[in-house]
Amino acid sequence: MRQTPLYGEYAAHGGKAVDFHGWALPVQFTGIIQEHLHTRSKAGLFDCSHMGEFLLTGEAAIRGFDRMVFGDMISLKPGRCRYTGILNERAGIIDDCVGLKLSENELYVVTNAGPLEKVSAMILGACPGAVDLSDATAKLDVQGPLAREVLLSLGFDAIAPLAYWTGIRTRWRDAELLITRAGYTGELGYEIYMPNALAPELWRVLAAHPDVAPCGLGARDTLRTEMGYPLNGEDVTESITPLEAGMERFIAWDKDFIGKSILEEQRVRGCHSVLVAIRSASRQAPRHGFEVKHEGQVVGEVTSGTFGPSVGCGVGLARVPQAVAAPGTKLAAGPRDLVIEVAEMPVYTGGTCRRKF
Repeated sequence: MRQTPLYGEYAAHGGKAVDFHGWALPVQFTGIIQEHLHTRSKAGLFDCSHMGEFLLTGEAAIRGFDRMVFGDMISLKPGRCRYTGILNERAGIIDDCVGLKLSENELYVVTNAGPLEKVSAMILGACPGAVDLSDATAKLDVQGPLAREVLLSLGFDAIAPLAYWTGIRTRWRDAELLITRAGYTGELGYEIYMPNALAPELWRVLAAHPDVAPCGLGARDTLRTEMGYPLNGEDVTESITPLEAGMERFIAWDKDFIGKSILEEQRVRGCHSVLVAIRSASRQAPRHGFEVKHEGQVVGEVTSGTFGPSVGCGVGLARVPQAVAAPGTKLAAGPRDLVIEVAEMPVYTGGTCRRKF
């Protein structure tokens, strides 16, 4: 397994690493539920250094990437972030990712760990002069309603004006950083990108703050599932299109991109399955791969599922026909026919991610 620059910090907080897409990352430190609730009420600290980062400079590079994804990267204004996805020729999602426009001629792209090797080859092949910064870059996420107060107290004054889905270049202790305000938890959150050498020092400074708790993959999964945010490799795969993944609002239909004609045909037919939020009536959770039944007939499958500590019941995502996708529709999941229903998305509605200052 590959180790992030923060690997040596895990043991001090009780974290034990497991294999996640070939990376050694902690599932938990003090406990998944405790870390989840701490993030919802104060601030959680997550090591996300396994993710990929790329810098695209110049019109040719940005246009090359723009053709790879279903979102519009050309019109993106400097300082703004945009969620999008890289597609194959069949409109399947190779990876969902985020672009930050640093300037008119610079685009910073953040990708997932699972398909990183493939995605890197695609970006470097399609975007002249693109630089893969993944191995040299560490990423720390500070997520929770107190995240802004924590960072301001530590001298990160540059984040004060950041609105939701924006980013900025700044400095900390003589090192250049990028900080975005996006989040994968539903809470107010900031993502800090830095040189590997700085990461252990910043981790220790953040972890020492009384309102911050180190958190692992387990809490990250329960937090994002309560929000209905998809996970690459489970909810999002190369056999699933953006329409099937519920990403239509992110599609720039007025531009050209790989797989567009397939998506247009699918939109016209209108009979594709869709990704919906689900919840159970108890603490019992639906699980990835469970068959989903409607009136005794198998109609789909659970793509993600877990117990939601903030809502007190099982939550998840499932891919089902549109005919049974309305909130309130009763379904059954798994070998024991766990009773679930289609829920409004997000299931957890108390998140602070859009808070204005």
